[in-house]
Amino acid sequence: MYQFKEIVNLANTVLWDYVLIFALIGIGVFMTIKLKFLQFTRVFPALKKMIVDIVKKKEVEEGKMSPFQALSTAVAAQVGTGNIVGVATAIASGGPGAAFWMIVSAFFGMATIFSESVLAQKYRETKEGEVTGGPAYYIKNGLKSKGLAMFFATTCIIALGIVGIMVQSNSVAGSVSDAFGIPVYVVTIVLAIVVFRILVGGMESIASFSEKVVPVMAGLYILGSIVIIFMNIGNFIPAIKSIFVGAFSPKAIGGGALGITIQQTIRFGLARGLFSNEAGMGSTPHSHAVADVSHPAEQGFVAMIGVFISTFLICLSTVMVNITSGAYNPNISAVEMTKGATVMTQNGFASQFGSFGGMFLSICLSFFALTTIVGWYFFAEANVKFVFNSKSSTVNIFKGIAIISLVVGTMIDATFVWQLADLFMGIMALPNIIALFFLSRDVQEILVDYDSCVEKGNIHWEYEYQDIKEEKQKKGSILRRGLSTTTLK
Repeated sequence: MYQFKEIVNLANTVLWDYVLIFALIGIGVFMTIKLKFLQFTRVFPALKKMIVDIVKKKEVEEGKMSPFQALSTAVAAQVGTGNIVGVATAIASGGPGAAFWMIVSAFFGMATIFSESVLAQKYRETKEGEVTGGPAYYIKNGLKSKGLAMFFATTCIIALGIVGIMVQSNSVAGSVSDAFGIPVYVVTIVLAIVVFRILVGGMESIASFSEKVVPVMAGLYILGSIVIIFMNIGNFIPAIKSIFVGAFSPKAIGGGALGITIQQTIRFGLARGLFSNEAGMGSTPHSHAVADVSHPAEQGFVAMIGVFISTFLICLSTVMVNITSGAYNPNISAVEMTKGATVMTQNGFASQFGSFGGMFLSICLSFFALTTIVGWYFFAEANVKFVFNSKSSTVNIFKGIAIISLVVGTMIDATFVWQLADLFMGIMALPNIIALFFLSRDVQEILVDYDSCVEKGNIHWEYEYQDIKEEKQKKGSILRRGLSTTTLK
């Protein structure tokens, strides 16, 4: 077992430190240039349009989600314990400057996630009356590679639907038990019942849960962070300065006490930013694929908002809480800081609000993990339908496996399971990045088509081409059978 753990650790080091960090940033830079820096011009108009649709209560076709529901489900998966614990670990290991590189990764990640979203929309399919899609579908239908699509789908099921659920349930059980003194088995039972009830309701239940919980969850955490920043307003400017100085000269922070290099700062910042917003990972396109919009580009713009929320708002909130509250100490070496990084943010809240602060953060962590469980399950289910079938019996069996994984996750040490999740998520990202590169022209053409539609005053896209194609094939098959029967008669 020890040797197996060492192999997993080595594989993660190679995959995340030397392959994915370059591949994910590379595809982000490539798509940003190809799409002419759309981050600057598309995000806020898309946000305005989405708010208008919410106010007008725009109706959605059965078997689909509204753009806001799709965004909420995506953000539910993006915003997890990594945005609190993971970000704290990044600045502990790479210094305040890591926050700057998180923002850089998020900026380029917007172009990546736009690409994932529009491809998921273009190549989606309808199964058993429900729209479904994601990287497996655009790899199969766009790249015409069923084998690579099956590889992605299989790793996604394991990474998100099994191992990923384990680590998130472990986080919930541990956090609630420590903060409120509730036995782990009681937390496990309640969590299993809550998740089961959400999953039984299917897509509509997941969408409804996400659109109600995610805004409240994110809003409360950001509000609590803002309060702490204002309570320590005198540290605000020095905190901002430490982020920018530390990004290019980490040794200038704390008189060199951190003992880190600029390479480490960049690596921890980029890696955590990419991991937190999941741009290029191949997870969030599953929710954006089922959004009911007039044109794929519209949901691509909405997807970019998710990266903005995940990294620019929530991750930066975590960074500022830790630096302004004094939970992060620049006069201590990075090695020492890393040892207590998992509770750094909790200490920041507790130092300002006392025991209530610890409980508040525990509740936030619990909801972050809960929504991630629901989001990741939804993504994994889309791939179960791809690998196997869309029959209710198949989906129900997988729901059972997901609940079992949730229960098992609360009983084991999460460290190794997190390492397995990192490994499988890294592996599943590789075929997705390959697809994004080779289908980049499709993405570019969709954006050009959208702008053309706007000029003509008629935003429209022939969505159901796949269904029409399949329907024609079925009719042709029926016609051939009819002709054959007539000939026999």
